[in-house]
Amino acid sequence: MTVKELSEKLKLNILVEGDPDREVTGGYCGDLLSWVMSRCQSGDCWFTVMGNINCAAVAVLSDCACVVLCENAPLDNDAKMRAEQQGINILQSEENAFALSVKLGQIL
Repeated sequence: MTVKELSEKLKLNILVEGDPDREVTGGYCGDLLSWVMSRCQSGDCWFTVMGNINCAAVAVLSDCACVVLCENAPLDNDAKMRAEQQGINILQSEENAFALSVKLGQIL
């Protein structure tokens, strides 16, 4: 499934549209960036509340398909600019990471 399809099925707000046709192949939940960086896989949908510039860097390093900011966590301006420059898909939801993970597991 693509990031665009995922955003429609999970009713996610698009904050930065990097590559909406990127394939989502799995998921990862985490907020400890060093931990995420070493465990998030290429193609994962990463659920987090970290909307800062370091989040954008980890998204690039892990090659995740998209970042979903849970619980309406904000995306700061520096992170948004970096995501736009790097082509990172960043989405947002009012739901928590657990609820979103369950839904992702059901549709994958």
